[in-house]
Amino acid sequence: MAKANKFEQEELAPKGEKLIRLQIGEPAFDTPQNIKDAAIKAINDNQTHYTPPPGMPKVRQAIADYSTKMTGTKYEMDDVVVHAGAKPCIFYTLNATIDEGDEVIIFDPAWPIYASVTNYLGGKPVFVGLKEELGFQPDIEEVKKAITDKTVAMVVNTPSNPTGGVFDEKTLNELAKLAVEHDFWVISDEIYDNIVFEGKHISITLMPGMAERTVLLNGASKTFAMTGWRMGWSVTKNKEMKAAIEQIQINDVSCPAAINQLAVLEAVSSPKSFEDVEKMRQGYLARRDLITKLVNEIPGFSAAAPKGTFYLFANVKPLLEKLGGITVKELADKIMREAKVLLLHGSGFGPHGEGFIRFSFVSSETDIQEGCRRIKDWAEKIME
Repeated sequence: MAKANKFEQEELAPKGEKLIRLQIGEPAFDTPQNIKDAAIKAINDNQTHYTPPPGMPKVRQAIADYSTKMTGTKYEMDDVVVHAGAKPCIFYTLNATIDEGDEVIIFDPAWPIYASVTNYLGGKPVFVGLKEELGFQPDIEEVKKAITDKTVAMVVNTPSNPTGGVFDEKTLNELAKLAVEHDFWVISDEIYDNIVFEGKHISITLMPGMAERTVLLNGASKTFAMTGWRMGWSVTKNKEMKAAIEQIQINDVSCPAAINQLAVLEAVSSPKSFEDVEKMRQGYLARRDLITKLVNEIPGFSAAAPKGTFYLFANVKPLLEKLGGITVKELADKIMREAKVLLLHGSGFGPHGEGFIRFSFVSSETDIQEGCRRIKDWAEKIME
C-alpha cells in the first residue's frame, strides 16, 4: 500500500494534528511490479527517443485490443492516439469540435475539466443533473430539453466521478439515439471501466451508430494505479476526428514518452496486470461496503452504495438545513477544521452537486473507520 505524500500531510495538517484524508481520487495501491519492470527494461534498452506522434504502433495495437475487449466495439491500431495523460483527450477533442458559442452537454455533478475546457475554448457548458433517485443517471426528458441547434458534443462518464453511478444500457441507448438524431459528438470517459462492483461495464460505443461519432477516453491512472505516469489514450472509428486529435498533439507535446508507453503495453496486455487489477477491485469493494455502512450511521448523511469507481456521494441536505442553510463548501470546510477530516464538496463538481459530499474510499480501512467516527461524533452534537 502506498503511503500518503508526507509533504502534503504536513502542509494540510494544522498545528501538527493529523487529518484523515478521505478526499483524494488516487489509487492507494502501488503500480504493479511487472509494469514497473517493463519501464526499467525500456530504460536499459535505451528506449528514450521520440516516437511517432500518435504513439508506438505496438502500443497502439495493444490499446486497440484492450479497448475492443472492454467495449465490445472492434478497434484497430489506426483508431488510437496515445497521450501524456487522459486529460489531453478532453482538451484535444473539444478543441477539434468547439467554435465560440457552441454548446456541450455535461451531466453533472461531473469531473470539473469537462466544463473548464469548454469555457476556455469559448463554448458553453449545458448542465443536466444526474438524479440521485435514478442511481445518478440523467432523466432522458431533461436531456432532450437541453439539446439545441448549438449542441456539438455530449460528455458521458460511466462509471462516474464523483457519484459512483453507472449508466445502464437503456440510458446509454437513449443517449445514443439523441446523438445520432441531432448529429453531435460524444466523448465517452471510461477511465473507471475496471472498477465496477455490480453488473458489468457497458460502453456507449456499442450502441448503433456510435463508434463513428464517439471518442473513447481511457487511461492507465485508475485501473493500473499509474496516476504519476501520466498515460492516457483516445480511440475513435472516425478518421477525421482521429487525425484532428493527432495534429493537435503534434503541436502540443510531439509525442508521449516512450518509456511510459512501454509500461502501458505491459499493463494492458499482461495477464499478471489484471490479476493485480482484480485484487485492487476487491480491495475497493471491501472499502465500499465498509464506508457505505459507516456513512449512513452519521446523522444528517445518507448514501446508496456506489456501483463503480472508488467514490461515495453522500446527501447531506438535512445537516446543511440544521446548520442554517450554509453551503456544502462551507460544510466541508467546517468538517476539515472541526472534525479533522478532508472531504470534497459536491458543488465543486457542478451546480447539481450542491447538497452532497464526496468521500473517496482509497484510504486504509483504519483511516475510513477513524474518519467516519470523527465525523459522526461531530455531527451528533449538531443534529441532536
